[in-house]
Amino acid sequence: MKIKYITYILTCLLAFSISVNAQKVIPIQQNKPISIRGLSVVNNKIAWVSGTKGTIGITKDGGANWDWQQIKGFEKSDFRDIEAFSDKEAVIISSGSPAYILKTIDGGTHWETKYKQTDSTYFLDAMDFSDKQHGFVLGDPIGGKFLLLETINGGATWNPSNNPPIALKDEAAFAASGTCLRVNTSITIVTGGSNSRMLVSPIEKQEWTSRSLPLTNGSASRGAFSVAYGNNQTIIVGGNYAKDKLTDSVAYLIPKSKAKFKKELPTVGPAGYQSCVEYIKDDIFLSTGTSGTNITIDGGKTWRKIDEVSYNVCRKAKRGNLILLAGDRGRLGFFKF
Repeated sequence: MKIKYITYILTCLLAFSISVNAQKVIPIQQNKPISIRGLSVVNNKIAWVSGTKGTIGITKDGGANWDWQQIKGFEKSDFRDIEAFSDKEAVIISSGSPAYILKTIDGGTHWETKYKQTDSTYFLDAMDFSDKQHGFVLGDPIGGKFLLLETINGGATWNPSNNPPIALKDEAAFAASGTCLRVNTSITIVTGGSNSRMLVSPIEKQEWTSRSLPLTNGSASRGAFSVAYGNNQTIIVGGNYAKDKLTDSVAYLIPKSKAKFKKELPTVGPAGYQSCVEYIKDDIFLSTGTSGTNITIDGGKTWRKIDEVSYNVCRKAKRGNLILLAGDRGRLGFFKF
């Protein structure tokens, strides 16, 4: 009986080891003279990326091959986030000044300007949609409140939100991966700078609640950069992008309970600054940043570094299991799980 038990334990440990070792990032391409921060994976075949120099890329075969274009008239734009709905339809936002929101319905052959703001105080950080019609764009604070734009017609028109959240002095959001904003039945924003906070509101009636986060903060390069919802918890990652090897307070988890949220720091966090976190399945989350890529298989309690290469963003297919990563120098990768 004892021998059978020991054999069972060893078998489980071996299976776990094989599973963990199988998790890796496979490079697709690099050495393209752009920085990519926008990434939207539609399904197992279709994905879009966006980046500097007005550049857009699309794959229709799961990332093996990419078609690239530099949008005419926007050669100096930095498209920090993209939301794609098919191989034909996508919306992109440009950070910096002027601030733009563009949309295509013909696979990128033509792009129409749906929003333009030449005032240099406007800086767009992130975009997310609850469904194909209803979406939000988050921008840096103006006049003590975060800029929050809303569309109810798939990005055809954008209007200021009726009740954007109040921003603390020198608090901001990070246009690092487009995932400091997440939208489903609620709107969640994570912040950094002078303070690290999580701001949450119902999507229909915007009434904001805030929670302080014990992530590194106090300077413009520090704070919470990304949030992801899981089945049983919410994961927040961040750190200090100016000192990306520091491992202090770079991940944070909020397990769900019937009574209330419970805040916890991981036992072992990611190995350095992380700009993006994505929910995979069950209790598995993937995170990435300039310090490398990390994974947790226990809902955020412990993390393990699986790749040393710098990436800015990781995203999973909305419909399917394709997981891609993108970063500086046109770097693209495929996550094998």
